[in-house]
Amino acid sequence: MSSPAENRAAFAAAARARAPEVTSLTRRLMAVPSPNPPGDVRACAEAAAALLRALAPGAEVSLHATSPEVTNVVARVTGAGPGRVLAFNGHLDTYPVNEALPWTVDPLAGEVRDGRLYGRGAGDMKGGIAASILAFALLAEHRAAWRGEAILTLAGDEESMGPLGTKWLLDNVPGLGTAGAVIIGDAGSPRVLRFGEKGFLWVEVEATGRAAHGAHVHLGDNAIDRLRAALDAVARLAALPVVAPPAVTAAIAVAQGISEPLAGEGEARVLGAVTVNIGRVEGGTAPNLVPASARAACDIRLPVGVTCAAAEAALQHGLDGLPGIDWRVLRRFEPNHTDPAADIVRLAHAAAEEVLGGAVAVNMRVGGSDARWFRMAGLPTVVYGPTPHNMGGADEWADIAELEAVTRVHALAAFDFLAA
Repeated sequence: MSSPAENRAAFAAAARARAPEVTSLTRRLMAVPSPNPPGDVRACAEAAAALLRALAPGAEVSLHATSPEVTNVVARVTGAGPGRVLAFNGHLDTYPVNEALPWTVDPLAGEVRDGRLYGRGAGDMKGGIAASILAFALLAEHRAAWRGEAILTLAGDEESMGPLGTKWLLDNVPGLGTAGAVIIGDAGSPRVLRFGEKGFLWVEVEATGRAAHGAHVHLGDNAIDRLRAALDAVARLAALPVVAPPAVTAAIAVAQGISEPLAGEGEARVLGAVTVNIGRVEGGTAPNLVPASARAACDIRLPVGVTCAAAEAALQHGLDGLPGIDWRVLRRFEPNHTDPAADIVRLAHAAAEEVLGGAVAVNMRVGGSDARWFRMAGLPTVVYGPTPHNMGGADEWADIAELEAVTRVHALAAFDFLAA
């Protein structure tokens, strides 16, 4: 009988040897378009299920339709005996191809050139789910060396916030809601392991006034002026106090030296503060008319340490007394994080540094992902994926070496968690 150390060495060697397969897997997934909108992922779900059945014999693979267009994939495999549950998660839908963009490659062909894989979904996130599929297949191949259960969930609805995808999976897949750890290969960087993300409020503000000729402003009430005052009040949310757990604040600070050169100077400040982006403003019909209506849409991002309730209370205080102003919340999600000391964070971090042969940051994430659904359910969750280049634009690409590294880290972190 092999020792745990021998089993681990054999698994690591297999992961290293098979990691190059991730490119062909990604290309096969990219060849089946799944743009959202419109959100029809049925064919891609079928393709992913076929790959899983071929790569992981003995695994249970099932398809779950939650609308005429959305289908989710679930695969599960058990180890040598009772133990912990680990879940992989990813999303099948991508940004639209948008053929009108200046593509220089076929967006669905998966062209390989100079160490890069080009096409829609290469970075977000068919490369990431290919890495998880291959890691799952490696676990199935070596199931005698670990205990418990591995579950792979591929959601058909993420770009639309996930109610028919990951949220449905959590509510309906047996055992998923009790997973001890979740690994998600969403876009990011192999040099940064993400353990949490900011929350958000999307808010629409409407102003009403009284129309008049622009030369007779004394006879009207300018809705745009009222809207400007309201938007000033929204912008003041950036000054809300933040009371974050010390472990989160410390992790952001420690990660800064690695994370900011990749994500941009100022990331650490943004991760620890409320930010307000006024993304759309509409109003008026002509320069010489006092506008009777105007509206704006705002994206408010909340760090760990500020709740949606606190932000909405501040909005009520700033907006409810203003004349002619109405507002409403379009979407809301709480900030969420996993304790940086959790097993899956520690193990994934160690695996990443082992594979990359250097320092890897452990940090929060400024953008949202389906990780929030798992964290809101109390499941320890990390996000670790390839760097997205031209995400949503022409000639989207991912670095092949990064895809291979992500594959190995997913596999090793999962094995170490289940073999512990």
